[in-house]
Amino acid sequence: MTSSASKSFNVQTAAPPVSNESARGHKRRLGNAEFLAISWATPALVLVVWELLSRAGYIEPQVLPAPSSVAQTAWEMIRDGSLFVHLAYSLARAATGFAIGGAIGFGLGILVGFSRLAEAVLDRSVQMVRAIPFLALLPLVIVWFGVEESGKIFLVSLAVLFPIYINTVLGIRQVDPKLLEVGKVTGLSLGEQISKIVLPGAMPSILTGVRYALAVSWLALVIAETIATTKGIGFLAMDAREFLQTNVIVLTLLIYAAIGVLADCLARLLERRLLSWHPNYDAKGSR
Repeated sequence: MTSSASKSFNVQTAAPPVSNESARGHKRRLGNAEFLAISWATPALVLVVWELLSRAGYIEPQVLPAPSSVAQTAWEMIRDGSLFVHLAYSLARAATGFAIGGAIGFGLGILVGFSRLAEAVLDRSVQMVRAIPFLALLPLVIVWFGVEESGKIFLVSLAVLFPIYINTVLGIRQVDPKLLEVGKVTGLSLGEQISKIVLPGAMPSILTGVRYALAVSWLALVIAETIATTKGIGFLAMDAREFLQTNVIVLTLLIYAAIGVLADCLARLLERRLLSWHPNYDAKGSR
């Protein structure tokens, strides 16, 4: 009896259970820097393949110039300063339109999100305007604003307004009513409930609207810069099309892509700042 118990004890002590963390210890985990490198590997590979196919003659320069040729065109425009002039005009239009449209969309979203009466008065009209394509609005915008800067800023503002408005309303409506009850019980005023409970709870949805609005604003800007203008990235592309300058057209597309990536990175940085408290948000992740 003692011998069998001793053997059982020896077996149990000789082979201690291996924890899950120890079993996974030999596996190497990827860090944020490595995930970031992987995310940039695909576009870099596309550029390399594109360059090789162009040099081998499989892609005609008139159809799609090589990246090296586009880079040379960009360098020439940087040297004479024309690229920065066009870029500055486009950025100014986009920033102004985003600020105006974002403020209006956020204000309407707050109003409709908190008031059923405001929803009945405003939401139907907003959704009807949202369904109108930008190209269909161009003739009316020209009649209203002519070919001045205000018409271009109006189109960008209109594009930005809708995603921020919709996501603000959605975020407010998704706030847990129990949290509001807790706020009332603890004696929070209406303003404190909005600032400490409702807006933080709606912030993930609002920031999603901001990220979407950043992308849509550039789409609207491309359309806006077709209205009798002589400055801007959109004008640069249209002018290059008239003279069959494929290098310049591809360059403008790459500029739009680069600005889009930069804007998205800024939006993610804003998310990390404002949502670091959120239990379901990985503030340390690269996302």
